[in-house]
Formats: sequence, structure tokens, C-alpha cells
Amino acid sequence: MSSVLALFIGWGLDLIFGDPARLPHPIVWFGKAIAFFEHRLNKGRHRKLKGAFVAIGLIIFVYASTWLLLWGISHLFIYFSHYSFLISHLAEGLLVFFCLAGTTLIREVREVFLAIDRSLEEGRKQVARIVGRDTSELSAQEVRTAALETLAENLSDGVIAPLFWFAILGVPGMMAYKMINTLDSMIGYKTERYKDFGCWAAHIDDIANYIPARLTALLMAIASPRKGLLRFIWRNGRCHASPNSGYPEAALAGILNCRFGGPHYYFGQLFDKPFIGENERKLTTDDMKRAVRINRIAEVLMVFLVTICLILRNIL
Repeated sequence: MSSVLALFIGWGLDLIFGDPARLPHPIVWFGKAIAFFEHRLNKGRHRKLKGAFVAIGLIIFVYASTWLLLWGISHLFIYFSHYSFLISHLAEGLLVFFCLAGTTLIREVREVFLAIDRSLEEGRKQVARIVGRDTSELSAQEVRTAALETLAENLSDGVIAPLFWFAILGVPGMMAYKMINTLDSMIGYKTERYKDFGCWAAHIDDIANYIPARLTALLMAIASPRKGLLRFIWRNGRCHASPNSGYPEAALAGILNCRFGGPHYYFGQLFDKPFIGENERKLTTDDMKRAVRINRIAEVLMVFLVTICLILRNIL
């Protein structure tokens, strides 16, 4: 039952605070470690091999160091405190908190819609905080679309997938997943600079997100049931450059009856992505509010599923 306690501590902290702006964040450290190795090794020959060693090495290091940290905390305080149980599980809960990004993402998407209502330039600047594409030439409709696509995709990456790996491999597995996701977000691109060095990072991320992405789409469909939605998701989820991102995006596009996807610029290079959905209607603040509600319901459903899995594991 200790894992359930850690889950609710971490999830509760995320609901209340979101990402802590002033606290040292492990994901920031992950990014600095990736940048350190990328700047030094992404050159010369054997870039794909060097990228594989970096990706696999960092993932294993994060898993092992998290396990050792939690083991050390639990065994250290057992000798010095009557509150060792509480202290060790507060530590686990804090790490769960660091791995969840549901509240912060929702805040950011809301800010995009508020900014675009003030001016196009403000909207472009705000959406640039949460997307990797070039936002300087986006229209107001494209800014809103980008924000909602990111909301759907990162429901999987920032909430459902971390919780999935928490249920499978505990807090160390959850932290290792966040390293996988950070590697992909920094070097997992098919650009000239990253196509070799980030190849393994991208493929590992595809594997780690295969089940969570489809589970995310299913939870979204349960949160907003409509006739033919599962068929729509199955048909359109494959209309994406990523083998995974298309499924939660298709779920939201089907729920909102809108169109996502299309060509985008990343690092100055045009990527001609397929469209998801057919109704190219204008997106509104009401669409954002509905999408946020769907995200929250899907998140609650996932926490419930993980809790049931953890309880059954303890019973069996």
C-alpha cells in the first residue's frame, strides 16, 4: 500500500502546485546531462553508436540512481527515526510529483488561448513555450491548434505514460521514463543534426509510449463517449509521423470534431505531416475548456486504474 500513498502524495502535489518554478527539478538536470553529452559526442564518425550509448546509459543511470536513493533513504532513517515510513514515502511522493506535468500543461494551454485573444504576437510567443515547431508565422487558428495538439499529446507523455510505468516499475521506472521522454524531446528529431545521434532515443521513446499512447486515447474516449469515436481514432491515429502521438491527437480531434496536423517547421526544416480529421473549423476558448475537462477526467481514470493495479499486486 506504500506505493498507493506515494501516488496520491505526488498526484495531489501536482494538482495543487504544478511544476515548481523555484525548486530544483530533476527534468532540468536530465536536460543538462543530455546537452553535455550531445555537444561533446554528436560530431565525427559513429554518431548513431555514440547516441545509443548516451541514451541507454542515461536511462540505466537514472533508474539505478533513483532505486539507490530511495533504498538509502528508507534504510538510513529506519535507524534514526520513528518516522522512517513517512519520510521514505514522502520522498517517493515528491519524485512522483516531479514526474507529472498535468496541471502545468493545462495552465500553459489556457495562457495560450488568453494570449491569442489579446494579440496574435502574444499568442505565438506563448505557444512557443510548449511546442517545438517554429511559431513565428503561425496564424491565430494554427496557434490554437498547436496548443490543443500539445495538450492531447502531452496528456500521454506527461501524465498517462509516467503513471503507466509507475504501475509497472515503481518510482525508478517512472523516473527512467522521464529521461526517455526528455531524450526524445531534445534529440529525437529527423533533422540533419539529430537524425543519427538521436535515432536510438527516438526509437526507445516510441517503444516506451506504444501502450500509454493508445491507453490515453481510450481513456479520452471513455471520458467523452460518442458514436464512432473509437473507429475515428483507429483510422486517424496512424496519420502521424510518430507511431504514438497520433492516437491521443485523433481522440481529441474526434471529440472536438476538428482537424489537427498538417505541415510544420522544426528547426527551420519543413515536415509535411498528414491531417487528422476533416472539419477545418475555427477553434474557440470553449473547445479549450472542453479539452481540459477531458484531460482531467482521463487523468482521474488513470489514477484509479493504477491504484487498483497496485492494490491487486499487494493482495496477490
